[in-house]
Amino acid sequence: MSGFTMAEAIIAAHSKDPAAPGNICGVRVDFAFANDITAPPSIKEFGNMGAKKVFDPARCAVLLDHFSPNKDIASAEQAKISREFAREQNLLFWEVGRVGVEHAFLPEQGYILPGEIILGADSHTCTGGALGALATGVGSTDLAATWALGTTWLRVPETCRVDFEGNPSPWVGGKDLILAVIGKLGVEGARYMALEFHGEGLSKLPLDGRMTMANMAVEAGGKAGLFLPDETVLDYAKARGKRQYSAIFPDRDAVYAKRIAIDLDALDPVVALPHLPENVRPAKECGDMPIDQVFIGSCTNGRMTDIEQAVKILKGRKVHDRVRLIVIPASYEVYNAALERGYIRDLTEAGAVVCTPTCGPCLGGYMGILAAGERCVSTSNRNFVGRMGSPKSEVILAGPMVAAASAIFGRVADPREV
Repeated sequence: MSGFTMAEAIIAAHSKDPAAPGNICGVRVDFAFANDITAPPSIKEFGNMGAKKVFDPARCAVLLDHFSPNKDIASAEQAKISREFAREQNLLFWEVGRVGVEHAFLPEQGYILPGEIILGADSHTCTGGALGALATGVGSTDLAATWALGTTWLRVPETCRVDFEGNPSPWVGGKDLILAVIGKLGVEGARYMALEFHGEGLSKLPLDGRMTMANMAVEAGGKAGLFLPDETVLDYAKARGKRQYSAIFPDRDAVYAKRIAIDLDALDPVVALPHLPENVRPAKECGDMPIDQVFIGSCTNGRMTDIEQAVKILKGRKVHDRVRLIVIPASYEVYNAALERGYIRDLTEAGAVVCTPTCGPCLGGYMGILAAGERCVSTSNRNFVGRMGSPKSEVILAGPMVAAASAIFGRVADPREV
């Protein structure tokens, strides 16, 4: 009998059912959360099924991050429903000013840990795979059932192994790596598969960059994006973890449904052009593509390393007269660290606006919505039609270095041009 992939091994440790690809397994869930958009329908279904108490208040959470601070009456009502349920159930909840974007904030606070099964009512829950957790998004009804029972069912995913060969240049980060993967696989190339990332070059990638990569596994259709927990991850989890946990690894004789390789030595800074994350090309090949806005932030690229990379390019320079630059740190840990290091001032002196931690314009929320005919370079994760505003606008996905360089030149730019 062959060994387990990482996804199979984690499911096997949480289930009595055989964890073979394609099997349906009942699993114990370690942590389950929703946000201000997905919590209200979860709360409604929680009541409809007759549930009275969440299975463990210390393992259930609601985070207000998509429309916080509230932008209108509707978002205020959503937040009120979420807030009242959290208080009634005594589950984990953080008020505006003390929270952040869920997929950045929860790992920082030690609620996403190696070897665990994490469910979130948000598609980018797969970010937790950077810490060696099987983290995946579910619908609000499934989330409600998990809050009630502490268990769910999962179809065991097949696994696509991604081997990164060589070492990335200083101008290439996690966003470039995952866009290269999506460019190779396509947006459906890993549908319901777990992506398992390997390669010596990844050991030099900061944890922030790994979170970017795990975050966008879903953009290739993936169920999860998994990194083997190395010393960097284990040190992070040990320092922050709120629970006991056990790291889980794939077996040496694991069988993979698909394998691809990415040559890091040959990888340039890249972008994904409208209107799919698979439309990947080197930034230097975009020619004169003028832009109106740059957004640096989101659960994909709003962490400390991302802000730092952007500042290194922007410091002492000015944002192009035609461009507005919006920077949104993903958490107050990031915001305060950027404040202490002088990065906030560097950004505002360059001509950026820096906002409170929130999802902002990523999902077409607010604080940077696009009008018809406008084009934005964004460090977020999706560039579908109408994603950030008007269906006649365009979004180009990029890492923070490409985004910062583009803000300076007023067009899509390779950071090596600065």
